Amino acid sequence: MKRSLALIIVGLCALPLPAHADLMDIGKSALQSYAGSGNGGGGNPSLGAGLSDGQIGSGLKEALRVGTQKAVATVGHSGGFLNDRNVHIPLPGPLEKVRSGLALVGASGMADDLEQRINRAAEAAAPKAAGIFGNAVSSMSISDARGILTGPRDSATQYFKRTTTPELTAAMKPIIDQSLANVGALKSYNALSQKVSTLPLGSSVNLDLGSYVVHKTLDGIFFYLAQQEAAIRTNPAARTTDLLRSVFK
Repeated sequence: MKRSLALIIVGLCALPLPAHADLMDIGKSALQSYAGSGNGGGGNPSLGAGLSDGQIGSGLKEALRVGTQKAVATVGHSGGFLNDRNVHIPLPGPLEKVRSGLALVGASGMADDLEQRINRAAEAAAPKAAGIFGNAVSSMSISDARGILTGPRDSATQYFKRTTTPELTAAMKPIIDQSLANVGALKSYNALSQKVSTLPLGSSVNLDLGSYVVHKTLDGIFFYLAQQEAAIRTNPAARTTDLLRSVFK
């Protein structure tokens, strides 16, 4: 470690400094480069060697396309959210807090029913997210594709999450709202809210259940997207297209 840091310092001394160079910025850049080179950053600088930014961008989009399809398939079926502890959607906090009070009056089943229904709503809506994710992948910028490629093994997922979540949320909201209505979750929520208001020290619960479930549904999809991206980066068998094999070799 000391030897590596010494090499960085020597390298800094050898660099031609701009007239208004900020030594702190230069040092920060050097350390980031050191970390991203595989010495702590988890990246692989050899990925994409000899490929153009356009080819790398296409490869990343392909990885996200394949990854999102598999991630959506993982959660978009009966039990995909409900029975998976990694992505299971709990009751919203205010309702979870009154669960013990509901049990005291024999109404814990209402809470269980709502929790099951919101997970069913997410499962039903998830497959419809595939097209939305596909559109978002197609419009993804490739300006920093090489940095994403050589970054940590979930860097494409995190970039995608950071830059597309607002659009994905807006697109998924009406789908989730309809799904909540279809599985009876809204009716269950209204009944539970009325019951909560009758509890000692209880008060009315006013939540945007749709927004809550959208957030949790996207969290679940991104969780499995990160796993799919990691598999594509580390497991040759997961590179199911020629483009993936050429970029992630």
